[in-house]
Amino acid sequence: MTGGEALAAQLVREGVTEIFGIPGVQLDHAMDGLAGQAAHVRYLVTRHEQAAAYMADGYARSSGRAGVCMVVPGPGVLNAGAGLATAFACSSPVLLIAGQIPSPTIGQGLGLLHEIPDQSAILRQLTKWHAMARTPAEIPALVREAFRRMRAGRPRPVALEVAPDVLRARADIDTVAPADDLGDGRVVPDPDMLDRAAALLRRAERPVLYAGGGVVAGGASALLEALADRLQAPVVVSTFGRGAASDRHPLVLTAMGGHRVLPDADVVLAVGTRFVGGSGRPVAEPPSLILVNADAADLGGVRRPAVAVHADAALALEGLLERLEGAPARPSRAADVAAVRAWVVGRLAALGPQMAWIGALREAIPDDGILVDELTQVGYVARVAYPVYGPRTYLSPGYQGTLGYGFPTALGAKVANPGKAVVSITGDGGFGWSLQELVTARQHGIGLVTVVFNDGAFGNVRRIQQNQFQGHVIGSELEQPDYVKLADAFGVDAARVASPDALTPMLRDAFAGGGPVLLEAPVTAMPNPWPIMEPWMASRYADAPTVSAGRA
Repeated sequence: MTGGEALAAQLVREGVTEIFGIPGVQLDHAMDGLAGQAAHVRYLVTRHEQAAAYMADGYARSSGRAGVCMVVPGPGVLNAGAGLATAFACSSPVLLIAGQIPSPTIGQGLGLLHEIPDQSAILRQLTKWHAMARTPAEIPALVREAFRRMRAGRPRPVALEVAPDVLRARADIDTVAPADDLGDGRVVPDPDMLDRAAALLRRAERPVLYAGGGVVAGGASALLEALADRLQAPVVVSTFGRGAASDRHPLVLTAMGGHRVLPDADVVLAVGTRFVGGSGRPVAEPPSLILVNADAADLGGVRRPAVAVHADAALALEGLLERLEGAPARPSRAADVAAVRAWVVGRLAALGPQMAWIGALREAIPDDGILVDELTQVGYVARVAYPVYGPRTYLSPGYQGTLGYGFPTALGAKVANPGKAVVSITGDGGFGWSLQELVTARQHGIGLVTVVFNDGAFGNVRRIQQNQFQGHVIGSELEQPDYVKLADAFGVDAARVASPDALTPMLRDAFAGGGPVLLEAPVTAMPNPWPIMEPWMASRYADAPTVSAGRA
């Protein structure tokens, strides 16, 4: 086989069925290898490498399967960098296959096509593991190692570089057993640490559970809810861990409700979360903090845990449930949580325009449908106001806060979940990053429904400028195309949405049609959500109930 054929064959053995990317001369033999595996793997060409990386991320986070993208060296790698950074922030299992310049010339600075200084160093900063194939024969084992590393412990992106001469060269090559044959790579908890954590929880009078994206990544949602029931503990789902527990569960709160229960907790069990807020400080500092994380780096630093459990979320929660079996039944806290929920609803009422659009979205999207947010006015509020009923049904950019990520990420989610309704909500500013991918949706038949809220501005930036700088506005107001005509030019169905009431039936019609649809919602400036949503602002609301000794 050539190195390119070996690469494609091993990817198929690893279970890869879709790859996102853009071809180029350094990848010619990799593309030929994929052509030979066309019966097993689908190659989806995008119109920008950033979109290829975002689509791989959306594919991975919405399905739990590895997302794979492939780009040329130099500008291709740099363009994909934003998507890799988002995948890193969101603990997403993404494999980036990167081209290189010819092996003998790497590091010589000869100015060859797409050469950049030390591309490998750049990739190492954006991934948890990186390697370069030096011979065609070692490609299968490196691909397997990439998949093993990507999934072991905390899932995160990995990268494999392959030079064109290695892809072109022939050798006697055998593929290897896939990474799944090597075990699941989960971090097993220390029993003594679980004993200590369980003892704290048994004695706790006002326990609170705090759940992050690691619960979703670890498939531990049902275990989390079972532990909440056993302890009758409120469950606060982090902003970037939505879906870790269902919002239908009577003990579940979003991060906004967490502002009210966390200060009064005597023990907080934080699972699968960095447990650090936007101010760079811990989300809360209770008398006793128990941290559970598959990444040891998130068990220390600014955090001061009484017990730190280095473990996969599911294994740790299983162990805690076993140790708490037979504990005395606790009185229900559902009424207390309901009171906090009512406070949240009251506060969010001040954000009427955003809430109306969010209500329309939730009414139209099935329970298992997927909503991908964006850094836009409706998206900000959706983080705490859009009800989420299951894991992997709500995607955000995590702490990376990547403007423009949403539309291509949602395309990847739809590729991974063709039978589910997938909706991207974006502002006109963020949509501009990747609107050319409308043609990607059309070419590959990706039935994503996209709602663009058009206020003719980078709305958040404009508000900040107006509020902080005596009304001075610079660079935040935007001239936009006619989105309906734009979509038509790409062969995508489109329409304008006059109101939230009109959105719900239009979404349902779009889902039934099956093809890509763009809906433009012209809007005006919306109420400022940040004084209501940000954790460090919550103390200003003196009328908010707290949960204390089992009562609101």
